[in-house]
Amino acid sequence: MKIDYSLYAITERSYLGKRNLVDAAEEAIRAGITVLQLREKDITSREFYHLALQLRELTKAYGIPFIINDRVDIALAVDADGVHVGQEDLPADVVRKIIGKEKILGVSAKTTEEAVKAEKEGADYLGVGAIFPSPTKPSSEAICLEGLKIIKSKVKIPVVAIGGITKDNAVEVIEAGADGIACISSIFSGDITENVRALKKVVYDLRKC
Repeated sequence: MKIDYSLYAITERSYLGKRNLVDAAEEAIRAGITVLQLREKDITSREFYHLALQLRELTKAYGIPFIINDRVDIALAVDADGVHVGQEDLPADVVRKIIGKEKILGVSAKTTEEAVKAEKEGADYLGVGAIFPSPTKPSSEAICLEGLKIIKSKVKIPVVAIGGITKDNAVEVIEAGADGIACISSIFSGDITENVRALKKVVYDLRKC
């Protein structure tokens, strides 16, 4: 299955205020995101599972890929389309054995060594960054556009750039070779529909060039 990674949304409830996450996700989907990742760090496994179930049904209804961050068990329990793991999670080759060949495996990388290793171990795509300083992970050192270009030149699988990406700098990121952009605050903070449409316009205008 060929995946369109161009506008990859990652959830973060702290930006939603009183808004419901499932409703916010549906608004983002309707506005034009191409992949949805559920990322939860501070809830119980049971809560995560029930939230994932709701989003699994939502993404099925709209026909877009649903990825679970970190939790391989939750991804399998709700039959998500895939899972995304970081460098401190289970190794990519182990995750691939657990989830099988059909599900999507994404791996975070910020160096060429990490990127090449992830590709060899079965990753379908890479989440590369932080490209710019990010409000979601302020302690994460930015690799900048040059780092993105180098990693992109070393692997054959899609590269999704993440970290501090906004409608104002997304052009530079796509021009540096990213196959897509992953956003958290730039989608879920404020007017979700307007945010997604603005980001989508940047991405798709460049594709037409």
